Amino acid sequence: MAKNIELISRRNEALLRRYYHLTEKERLRFDDVLKILSKQEFFISEERIMAIIRDYGDKIPGLLITPLPKIRKPRISVKQLELLKNERV
Repeated sequence: MAKNIELISRRNEALLRRYYHLTEKERLRFDDVLKILSKQEFFISEERIMAIIRDYGDKIPGLLITPLPKIRKPRISVKQLELLKNERV
């Protein structure tokens, strides 16, 4: 089954409008909005929702959506953690 570009585009616009409404109008927390959109309304992963917001957030007229940046977890080795423990005074 081929992807229907028009349907995907309409879904993304609806998702962005709903995201905007929940975060800006209803003032819900960002993480709560992701859960609502993922589990109750659009049935796609939270990661996919974030990708759509990043990719299409500036393409919907009338909506000012600024997605949160991707958060990268620092990679700290056990050896580096030991150094931090030893520096405590």
